[in-house]
Amino acid sequence: MGVLMDADAVVEVRGLRMTYGARTVLDGVDLRLDRGEVVALLGPNGAGKTTTIEVLEGFRQPTAGEVVVLGEDPSRAGDAWRAKVGVVLQSWRDHARWPVGQLLEQFAALYRPFAVAGGQGPYGVDELLELVGLADRRRALVRSLSGGQRRRLDVAIGLVGRPELLFLDEPTTGFDPVARHEFHELIHALSDFDDTTVLLTTHDLAEAEKIAGRILILDEGRIVANGSAAELARAMAHSSEVTWREDGVRHVHSAAEPEAFVRELLTRREVEVTELQVRAQTLEATYLAMVARHETAATAAASASDRRPTNEEAR
Repeated sequence: MGVLMDADAVVEVRGLRMTYGARTVLDGVDLRLDRGEVVALLGPNGAGKTTTIEVLEGFRQPTAGEVVVLGEDPSRAGDAWRAKVGVVLQSWRDHARWPVGQLLEQFAALYRPFAVAGGQGPYGVDELLELVGLADRRRALVRSLSGGQRRRLDVAIGLVGRPELLFLDEPTTGFDPVARHEFHELIHALSDFDDTTVLLTTHDLAEAEKIAGRILILDEGRIVANGSAAELARAMAHSSEVTWREDGVRHVHSAAEPEAFVRELLTRREVEVTELQVRAQTLEATYLAMVARHETAATAAASASDRRPTNEEAR
């Protein structure tokens, strides 16, 4: 696939597949990110979020599909392309003995050879520290920073080259509520700064709703929802969940017209229907059901593995 056809598109993905042997992690993912968007890729653990990010960053070669990021195939792009991309991983970078400002100066120097002629080049350290809320920690050693401050420093390192696209992988894992709130405020500030496009992964629906202008929900290797939090909530509200029991067995059905479904259920069933309930679906309930399904599948797989006989037992 060649250069992006639409100048506003920063990322275009069509039919992305990733398999490991017989296991399919991504199964036909389509997505697009436009310039200046803050997008959350949401999904249960094991849904394929990190794999998707790693493909977009060029760290993994997909099994199939077309991937274009900033006009290039990320798996083949060179250093000049990588200078346009910022990455903040889940774990902290350990630069404990460095003063904060000096560390950022070192990283900024790495990006200067790739500055476009006449362009702005990397951020100035003072400007960047002001942006991430660490202006008063310029001379402090990294090891003296709090957890929230170290995460802000991680973002500063990801931003230092003035990237067009910033990846944040599970950015607030392990944060206390105060640090999490401060980080959310930082991302809001970034969304209006230099037209940076931000893609973050999270398994926390509330966090996605607070940070992102658009939410993509990944489930079993596919994008199953795409829209703002309000749009997704309205879409869920148009259907209802009907639950009931027949002969002691619990049934669940999603119905766009619940009254008609219940009428048919009650008139055509030859067995007794009990514990009948109708309730409007919500985005939160739908997402929690996805999480529960993944946890149940993971537990079942682990149990099956535990029951599998060893080579000695099988003889």
